[in-house]
Amino acid sequence: MSGARRSALASLRGQIERIETAAVVHPHDRVALGHSEADNALKGGLARAAIHEVFCAGSQGTAATGFVMGLAGRVSASRPLLWVRQDFSEIETGALSMSGLAELGLDPRRVVMVRAADVESALRSSADALACDALGAVVLELWGETRQFDLVASRKLTLAAQGSGVTGLMLRMAAQPLPSTAETRWMLRAAHSPPGSVWDAWGAPRFDAELLRNRHGPCGRWIMEWNCDEYQFSEPSTYSQPVAAAPADRQNPTFLQQRRAG
Repeated sequence: MSGARRSALASLRGQIERIETAAVVHPHDRVALGHSEADNALKGGLARAAIHEVFCAGSQGTAATGFVMGLAGRVSASRPLLWVRQDFSEIETGALSMSGLAELGLDPRRVVMVRAADVESALRSSADALACDALGAVVLELWGETRQFDLVASRKLTLAAQGSGVTGLMLRMAAQPLPSTAETRWMLRAAHSPPGSVWDAWGAPRFDAELLRNRHGPCGRWIMEWNCDEYQFSEPSTYSQPVAAAPADRQNPTFLQQRRAG
């Protein structure tokens, strides 16, 4: 092996070691999700400048997409969001709804969609986008098991995110988790609506979010509700609709009965 090749290999190993032995991210590099238990497990919130994976079964794609939209909205703040979709993913799940983004509280004008012909193109586009510090977040959506996304590809994305400060969110549908350099890994399912009539149960989106991997804290599983007005996650509300407060000038019924009797 030539000296130049040995030097390049040593440099790559050093970069990998820094990723795998990284210290806890500073508080200002995390953004709170709004759900207290999840934020506590995440040491204050979701880490920026890192890669996060969201998995789901084939039938749970809508829930996982909504959850990723919420995460992207939290970490990207007012910066543009780039969403890279593998063509086959769009064939299976359909196009993203811009009106749906707006209903969740995200500004569709800040979302840039990229359709990639194959996994290789999607990975290249995502790596290039993660290196651009003008973006707030990059979502990479892949469908099914892909041999192209291996540990080496994961490290490249992580290095790009660390270098620019941009957060990467990987949406994996119909795929099983494999070793990666992701900061967190989630398994998403749709959560049940609260009991009641159809109209009473109509409210904020609910997610059954299981944190499978957390590099710097414990894992857990929570029901997380997305508040479209406050633009954050929260614990599930006790009531599906607001309860009207009692009138401040309401008189005591016992007093009224005594007046009628007198």
